[in-house]
Amino acid sequence: MSDQLRPRSNSSRNLKTVARHGRLKKSNAAVTVAKFLAGSLAVVLVSGFSVAAIATYDVAVSVQPSVHLANESNGPVPSIGAIDGGVNMLIVGSDSRVGQDAAFGPEDSTGDLNDVTMLLHISEDHSNASVISFPRDLYVPIPSCPDPEGGSFSAMSSQKINTTLSYGGLACTVLTVEKLTGLSIPFAAEAQFSGVMAMSSAVGGVPVCVAERIEDEYTGTMLDPGEHVLEGYDALQFLRTRHGLGDGSDLTRINNQQLFMSSLVRTIQSADTLSDPAKVYGLAKAVTGNMRLSDSLNSVTTLASIAIALKDIDLNQVVFAQVPTGNVAGGVKASQPAFDDLFEAVAADEPLTLSGTTGTGTVADPNAPVEAAPAPAATTDPSVAADPAVTEAPVATEAPGAVLSKSVTGQTAGDYTCTDGRLLSEQG
Repeated sequence: MSDQLRPRSNSSRNLKTVARHGRLKKSNAAVTVAKFLAGSLAVVLVSGFSVAAIATYDVAVSVQPSVHLANESNGPVPSIGAIDGGVNMLIVGSDSRVGQDAAFGPEDSTGDLNDVTMLLHISEDHSNASVISFPRDLYVPIPSCPDPEGGSFSAMSSQKINTTLSYGGLACTVLTVEKLTGLSIPFAAEAQFSGVMAMSSAVGGVPVCVAERIEDEYTGTMLDPGEHVLEGYDALQFLRTRHGLGDGSDLTRINNQQLFMSSLVRTIQSADTLSDPAKVYGLAKAVTGNMRLSDSLNSVTTLASIAIALKDIDLNQVVFAQVPTGNVAGGVKASQPAFDDLFEAVAADEPLTLSGTTGTGTVADPNAPVEAAPAPAATTDPSVAADPAVTEAPVATEAPGAVLSKSVTGQTAGDYTCTDGRLLSEQG
């Protein structure tokens, strides 16, 4: 998101060291609440994969008071299961100040740019998922897009991807990414600053690790090495910062956002949030009113079914990746053939395996928890244990799926990383 704003200073807690880690008939009101809680579940699960904080609309507010008719019967609460097949959903974060807190500046201080553009892909068998980020300065061809006020806009051969939201709205961003990747994307959502702030606060803060001090005057982010639990405004500014980390580019900012998203997923999982209806409800309420959903997503049932498809995926099977790019004047362009290879693997529904680094914005966390090695299988035959020449046959392992080019940076939700900050003295 744009960093033109110089906000108030960061006030998060700084640590000097890294710490680890009889049956009644249901009424219409009961049905409404049940539907809302299903939608709330979708908020929590899907938002874990989106810095833009995917949210359902507030059903409890949108449903008007009902009148029960004499011949009307109350049906059962609908049963919701995982969505059939795979999912492609585009998630964009807008830098628009319209309707946002005054701390972000006047409503007319910016346009409406999609400074965060991410594709969520869930595999057909719901065994893995990926979140693929597109840099805001990526030059792309923009197809002809419908004008929200009628008619259509002409196609353009090369413009930055973050202009698509202001050019033709969310529908234009989707059309552009479809043309760029060759994928069909039936679902889309747009979030603004306040949604990100609310989600981080609703979970009680998100822990982030800083390896080297971050100093960014543009976002007011000043963080010493160690672990910091960020929420609300501070969390948002951490996500927006770029001058104070890595090489100061938008590419390193994406690395930092992936670190935050991974931690958010782990936070939600470790806190048993999903088993606490009050927390689920609170998370849903926290992000209410901060989303624009495509018609295909404007349904509690659809949101919940997508969420259910995500909830059992192992953290190590959730891959955050940044599309491979090369520098050009004023921005970046897709790096071939690695770019096309990435989306061919997604189209083929192959699990993605990273072979590159986390990127220049983050480094591996030296204090990451280490999983204990599984204990050897017990045997009742003493001769096997006594004979050192007898060894177990190697266990066959599944193919890793599509091994991506080293130019594709990223991490899994199970990877612990730290921000590689930089000082003001290192910034040109």
